[in-house]
Amino acid sequence: MHLTKPATRSSSHNRSSTSSSSIAYIFKCSTSNNSNTNKMAKEGRTISHPRHIQDRKNLRSLHTSLLLAISMVSLLFENASAQSMLSKNEPMFISRSETFKFITGETIVLPCEVANTDAYVVAWKRGIAILTAGSVKVTPDPRVRLVNGFNLQIRDAQPTDAGDYICQIATMDPREITHTVEILVPPRIHHISTGGHLQVKKGSSVRIECSATGNPMPNVTWSRKNNILPNGEEKLHSHVLSIENVDRHKGGVYICTANNRVGQPASSQVVLHVLFSPEISVERPVVFSGEGHEATLVCIVHGETQPEVIWFKDTMQLDTTERHIMETRGSRHTLIIRKVHPQDFGNYSCVAENQLGKARKTLQLSGKPNVAVFNSPPISQYKDRYNISWAVDSHSPIEEYKLSFRKLPQGHEVVGNSIDSPSSSSSSMSSSQMYGSGLHSHRMGSNLGGGISGSYSGYGNMMHWGHNDWRNVVLPAIPLSHHYAQGMSYMIRGLDPDQHYEATVQSRNRYGWSDLTNSFVFSTSSNDGPVDLSTYLNHGLSDNEMRDLSVTFYGSSAINRQKLNLFALSSATLTLSLLLA
Repeated sequence: MHLTKPATRSSSHNRSSTSSSSIAYIFKCSTSNNSNTNKMAKEGRTISHPRHIQDRKNLRSLHTSLLLAISMVSLLFENASAQSMLSKNEPMFISRSETFKFITGETIVLPCEVANTDAYVVAWKRGIAILTAGSVKVTPDPRVRLVNGFNLQIRDAQPTDAGDYICQIATMDPREITHTVEILVPPRIHHISTGGHLQVKKGSSVRIECSATGNPMPNVTWSRKNNILPNGEEKLHSHVLSIENVDRHKGGVYICTANNRVGQPASSQVVLHVLFSPEISVERPVVFSGEGHEATLVCIVHGETQPEVIWFKDTMQLDTTERHIMETRGSRHTLIIRKVHPQDFGNYSCVAENQLGKARKTLQLSGKPNVAVFNSPPISQYKDRYNISWAVDSHSPIEEYKLSFRKLPQGHEVVGNSIDSPSSSSSSMSSSQMYGSGLHSHRMGSNLGGGISGSYSGYGNMMHWGHNDWRNVVLPAIPLSHHYAQGMSYMIRGLDPDQHYEATVQSRNRYGWSDLTNSFVFSTSSNDGPVDLSTYLNHGLSDNEMRDLSVTFYGSSAINRQKLNLFALSSATLTLSLLLA
């Protein structure tokens, strides 16, 4: 559709008429001059010289032609100037065609700045639909209006507003510019296959789909709340999440996120519940306590649905009493035994059951000592003896210790204070070796006295070592101590210089023997006398640790604690000094 206003007569038409009249006038004058010349010739006017007359005639004709040419050029320049004046007054666009991007809900403004359009209609079109004509709004859409002249405004942009918009000047040959509008749509998640909640049995496979829309098309990722995904990664760039062989560790909240960098990302979550029979772990399989003390046994129970937990002593089910208290906090199930009696020691079990199955875990309440810990330095200051010491925790007094030691066989590699053995080690010793059956086991008697070390009379400088021979000594704890932390030290004599040895120890109180310690490796020196400081440092002992080396022994009346202090006399030597605490 072309809209025009009635056009008035242009001044260029008058100029064209004037130019034509001028040209006609020049031709008329030229013709008149030629006719006068011919008339004079016919009248027989006297000319003094015919040749002179002819020259004058030719000159006059040339002059006339020049005047005519000058007039023509002048008219051409005047006509060009008139055309230029005309073009300056023609309608024109100042705005140019562009592509615009708007987010849904924003206000669209499309520029259409024009000049010299007083005699013409400026209209906005979209396809075949006319939106505005001049200053008149044609479309019934209430969101559309003109602002600041002929700029088109559309409020509350919608995805349907995307497309081409044409601003047109209605001349005989219409002039127009075209703006392309793209509507950016923030992401929106419109479908999750599970509906937000999913329950599956342990061992099943899970597939969850998450679909999203937006412009441009959003990127969909999966993540897990406060945890990593089952594949070990933090994010999965896919609209499908697959989980194989589901167990309780793979349950939780999974989050689908859609993002196209328009507005805020959209997210939705799926709660995955894994249904499984109870699974039990114990906080400590062996709990050490003593008469009159309190003991706490803990089972960690997981299950969907929540299992019921029952406690047993051997085969007898326990009920809540003044001394037996059962507590539940989340997955932590606790049995508290107050004022432990001797008959309370033994085996306990927690049994958990739900609709999918049952599970049982066993714990032990023990009055025996804990496993002893060696605390002597790894290198002796002497070549033929070593003062070994250890500490042990026990609620009841330790009655005796079993110390076993041997020279390290060939092929054993020393790693720190332990060994890496391809063959037998302390853990593979037979009961006869450990308990001294048929071997030289001795009790330390008067040699203990009030001193720090006892001499093992069965071993002197004449001691000979056989291959893999374990030597055992039973050391009585005299006097008995009622302190929780107890200990012992013993001087092993008759050792070979510059050799590696390993040792283990067990402790016994009234309730029995403790478990065997791990192997402890120590070495003798190549020469008698103080050991070089660098030797201690190379074995991982710091200066403070050397100063704090201590042993505990039992004297004739009470517990005496003595500290073995190592002082650096020079950068290369150390001396040992005993200080009474």
